[in-house]
Amino acid sequence: MPLATRPETPEKSSSRLLGDFLRSRRESLDPVRLGLPRMRHRRTPGLRREEVAQLADVGVTWYTWLEQGREIKASAKTLIAIAAALQCNEAETEHLFRLAGQTHPTTRAAKACAKISAHTRIMLDSLNPLPAVVQNQRFDIMGHNQAWARLMNVDVETLPEAQRNCMWLAFNHAGWRSAVADWHEVMPQMVAMFRAQMGEHLGDPHWEDFLAQLLASSDEFRDTWQRYELRSIENRVKYFSHPQTGRLALRQNNWWSAPRNGDRLMVYIPDDEASAAALEIITSAN
Repeated sequence: MPLATRPETPEKSSSRLLGDFLRSRRESLDPVRLGLPRMRHRRTPGLRREEVAQLADVGVTWYTWLEQGREIKASAKTLIAIAAALQCNEAETEHLFRLAGQTHPTTRAAKACAKISAHTRIMLDSLNPLPAVVQNQRFDIMGHNQAWARLMNVDVETLPEAQRNCMWLAFNHAGWRSAVADWHEVMPQMVAMFRAQMGEHLGDPHWEDFLAQLLASSDEFRDTWQRYELRSIENRVKYFSHPQTGRLALRQNNWWSAPRNGDRLMVYIPDDEASAAALEIITSAN
């Protein structure tokens, strides 16, 4: 007789997980420490739902539905108020927003304004004369070394911060574009990689606004975007053109600062002796 097997438990939805998280935080709080009146016959540990609703300035019924895991939407302002009512720390607030299918506004702004660390700056400089650049998921240029700037024929530091992005430069900067010898092959690949990355940030205003700017700035980008091609990032040989040396072949090597959503370091290695000699001329020029 075959052994009885335990039926599989379906994974909880994000709404149910959000409800579980809210309840666990609520039950962990001491009402006295929060300045609430002590009740002799409090039947539940921690705060009551109506107390959380009062502290967060939301309706009791609505909050109850949220904690029950019903499919309802909460604004970022409301989530911040609930996080404050439940005394959530930074990590817990981030977790609450993720379960609610949103990105905390402070986190979004911090990512948009993020800069490389001093240690990464030292690493980039030490890689000279090999061209190297650090980008985030959105292709923003977080940092680069002198060799990369000379290879790409662009002075990033003189650009407005909003334009320090490889996708933007590819379609809107003549110097950057002229440095890519295999443009008609690379360009659709870049757009396909950007679309794949965009899929993880749907609804993020920071990404949506940037996409709108790209679509408005370039007919070529808009036509390529409409192909709906997706492509992952990979190491490959890329071909460049420089006014001093002509064509050179460099192998792009990618490393990430974190397994998921980390910044990407790209280092370019000459693929043949002629390219190595050309790169030496480019990077040693005064």
